[in-house]
Amino acid sequence: MPSQITNYQCPACTGPLHFVGSSGRLECEYCGSSYSVQEIEALYADKEEAAEAAGVQAQSAEAAQAAEEYSFQQGAEGLKVYSCPSCGAELFCDETTAATSCPYCGNPTVVPSQFHGQRKPDYVLPFKLDKKAAVAALKNFYKGKKLLPRAFTDNNHIEEIRGVYVPFWLFDGRVTADIRYAATRVRSFTSGKYRITETNHFDVRRAGTLDFRRIPADGSKKMPDPMMDSIEPFDYSELKPFSTAYLPGFLADIYDVSAEEASERAVRRACSTSITEVNATAAGTYASCTPVSQQVDMPRFQAHYALLPVWMLATRWNDKTYLFAMNGQTGKLIGDLPVSMGRWWAWFFGIAGPLAAVLAAILFLM
Repeated sequence: MPSQITNYQCPACTGPLHFVGSSGRLECEYCGSSYSVQEIEALYADKEEAAEAAGVQAQSAEAAQAAEEYSFQQGAEGLKVYSCPSCGAELFCDETTAATSCPYCGNPTVVPSQFHGQRKPDYVLPFKLDKKAAVAALKNFYKGKKLLPRAFTDNNHIEEIRGVYVPFWLFDGRVTADIRYAATRVRSFTSGKYRITETNHFDVRRAGTLDFRRIPADGSKKMPDPMMDSIEPFDYSELKPFSTAYLPGFLADIYDVSAEEASERAVRRACSTSITEVNATAAGTYASCTPVSQQVDMPRFQAHYALLPVWMLATRWNDKTYLFAMNGQTGKLIGDLPVSMGRWWAWFFGIAGPLAAVLAAILFLM
């Protein structure tokens, strides 16, 4: 059976190639050679075309049987089996895997058939930060966290770190918002012996149109949506036309959340932002401004498909796993941390004690 995957190997020494964000080139850690994305694209064009053609065909009976047996043993469904072109080892991947590495020989592998037809991304945003930067960002994330257990920072170790090209949908669209408010203006003045407060009531209308470009929504069920939202923003000026040459050395998935499903999140964000922006035009002009009706119209949003860079890190402490995500372009990191209850109570009484003393002194003086 023709190979369905492609290994990116150094033309000089056949060592594995990895895309390096700092240089924007594919580099070989064995002989030190480096190549531009365009050079590798040209060199591997024929191999990728053959691999894609092989992948689009139905798997052989032997491969299908092996995948079924493996699925049964592991309790998983939908696994696909490939043969590593470098060492011949069998690679078992789930249905969304598009780039990985061989666990036996370490060669980065790409599955071109996963990017066939409508599953081919429009863009890719290359990694700029490497694994060392991700580890450093995590350690820096610990700093200044006064309630973090000391043993966590001293003893916990990063169990897993992966650079992943996460599938995202980027939505463009226009929102028109028309909102009516019941508003008031209040004026106080003195007339003779009297203090008069005058309240004027207004029927206020605000309307506007906002254009949105590239509202992101991740298209992977594996990735926690709140975590992917929290590592925004990405600088989309650095988007590149999609090429598999950016993938070697990283994991990559294709989407398993459709554009239609993901658009619901994008629409909610666009509506919320539009209402906030329109409300801001009335704020400060009146003493009070209460919305009484609103109409928000949205034509269908246009979706673009892109792979965006994310570092996923996992640490384990006290038999619990803590997951962190870092923007592979900007370095913004997010994640949950444990809390030391001893430090929490110390902090609580450190604040509550002085407050109680002040309150007691006030009551005594009264």
